[in-house]
Amino acid sequence: MYCPICRHRETHVVDSRLTQDGMTVRRRRECDKCSYRFSTTEELELLDLTIVKRDGRHEAYSRSKLTDGLLRSLTKRPYTQEKFERLIHSIERDIQKKKKREITSNEVGEIVMKHLSKFDTVAYIRFASIYRAFEDVEKFQNEIRSLRGQKKR
Repeated sequence: MYCPICRHRETHVVDSRLTQDGMTVRRRRECDKCSYRFSTTEELELLDLTIVKRDGRHEAYSRSKLTDGLLRSLTKRPYTQEKFERLIHSIERDIQKKKKREITSNEVGEIVMKHLSKFDTVAYIRFASIYRAFEDVEKFQNEIRSLRGQKKR
């Protein structure tokens, strides 16, 4: 790890801490040359996972595509970066629990919707309207009724 101040290559770890969800490690580092201290984070990365699209195409899993879709759903909604990162980690954890090298985009969509419904109901409805391709107001209303039924349990 290069020092962000002097670009020296040698640094050492002063402290390491797991985040609450256990999916990220925060490391406090110190440069061996200028003694500048800085923090880095390590995250679990989903490797060798292929998404099978609805049309049959195969595509490598991309965290950035997941993040972009969630951010579009969460436009102008209140959330913190920390909570957003926890949302991403919980979605990826559920994907990993499938223990498959290939997963359908439909399975990923259902996992995302499960987590979004708990995270932000407006974002959930936005995501569902695109994912489930709502064509009329009645389908929107049915989804809202379904969501209300889940909340009452």
